[in-house]
Order: sequence, then C-alpha cells, then structure tokens
Amino acid sequence: MPARRRGRIASRTARVALALGLLCAAAALLAGPAYRLGLLPLGAGLQTMRWAASGALGGVAMALLAAGLGLGATSRRGWLLVGLALLLNAAVATPPLLMYRTVQTVPRIHDISTDTTDPPAFVAVLPLRKDAKNSTAYGADTAAQQQRGYPDIAPLQLDLPPAQAFARAEQAVRALGWAVVAVAPDERRIEATDTTLLFGFKDDIVIRIRPQGAGSRIDMRSLSRVGGSDFGVNAQRVRRFMRQMDAR
Repeated sequence: MPARRRGRIASRTARVALALGLLCAAAALLAGPAYRLGLLPLGAGLQTMRWAASGALGGVAMALLAAGLGLGATSRRGWLLVGLALLLNAAVATPPLLMYRTVQTVPRIHDISTDTTDPPAFVAVLPLRKDAKNSTAYGADTAAQQQRGYPDIAPLQLDLPPAQAFARAEQAVRALGWAVVAVAPDERRIEATDTTLLFGFKDDIVIRIRPQGAGSRIDMRSLSRVGGSDFGVNAQRVRRFMRQMDAR
C-alpha cells in the first residue's frame, strides 16, 4: 500500500479513535452525576462505566492500529492525533480496570472495624441510614473476612489521656474533610460521613476512644450504605485516619 494512502487511513483511524475516546470519557464522567441526580439507577450508572471502559479499550486498539499503519507515512499532525487518542482512551479505561482488579483481590465486604470483637456502635448516624441497603449489624463472617483480607487493620494505641486523644481524633476527622455528624466527649465518640466524589456514595464512620493503661486506645469503624463490595475503600479510609492521627 502506498505510504500516502496508509497515512490517510492512519489519520482517519486516529480521528475515529479520538472521537470514541471523547464519547467514552463523557459517558464515564456523567454516569456518576446522573445517578446522584436520580436520572439513572445505580445499576445503569455502573453499567455505563463498564461500557465506557470497554469502548475505550476499543479506542486504544484503534489508536495502536493507526500508529502501526502510520509508521513512516504519517505527518506530525497525524501522530499528534494518534497520541491524543491513545492517551485519552487509556485514561478512560484504566480506572475501571484497576477497580476490577481490586475487587478480585479484596474481601467482598463493606464494613471495616479495628475491633472485630466489639466494634464501635453507630448512634447519631442511624437516622441518616434509614434508607440504607446495608445493615449496621456486624457479623462473624465479616470479621473473619476482614482478618484474612486486612490483617493490618488494628486499634491505635496513644500515650495520651483519653481527653487529649479525643481532641486529636476530632482534629483528624475535620482535617480529612469528613462531614461531622456527632461529637460526644462524654462518651468519647465521634461520628461522621464521607461522600465519594463521582457517584456520591455515603460511608459512615464512628470513632471510639477508651482508656488503656496510662494512655488511650482508638478504634474506628467505616461502613458503606450501599454495595456488597466496597473495593477496599473503607479499609483505606481507616488507614488514612490512623496515619493522620500518627502525624499529629
């Protein structure tokens, strides 16, 4: 095939790949807000994300095909189109693929507690969870899966009296940007809600401080309102809080 013709085909293929990437990016970015506004049910919103990722993988393949066709026959503008198409489609496809990989490796649970024997209890957030699909009951199976999948999740021991540990915990919660629902110094309990960016999923948090020896023991529980698997989000939230506490 003549080089000029290959160059034209490569440029057209790259333009199609770029257009596909733009379409998939729009679908992926709008799925979450559409769910939050009640325009799409959750299942349809998640399916839209899967379709966008699948389409973007097709766009990556087309961009690579365009690159192969254009070797030695494509102008600088053509290579720019190829590069943009490849980057855009890869950017759309990568997050869902990483999420899929994560869900294959983490426990299919949505309730994480540093104390699996006596998990901190929710009080103030219960009215906010009246329509939640996930119960606040903590089961033995959840504990067993957590211990296998997240053996590092454990209470934090601080050489501070409970009152000071409580004040530090409240500062950490506010620094992390969680919406504070209740601060109960007498019970040494803090409750908050964290909202995910894209779909607006709400996960509830309770922090409990108890005296231990001359210091304090800090326990935390993070529970999703919807979803079977949390993709490891609650465990990551617990880790972030503990790091924030250690940093102070």
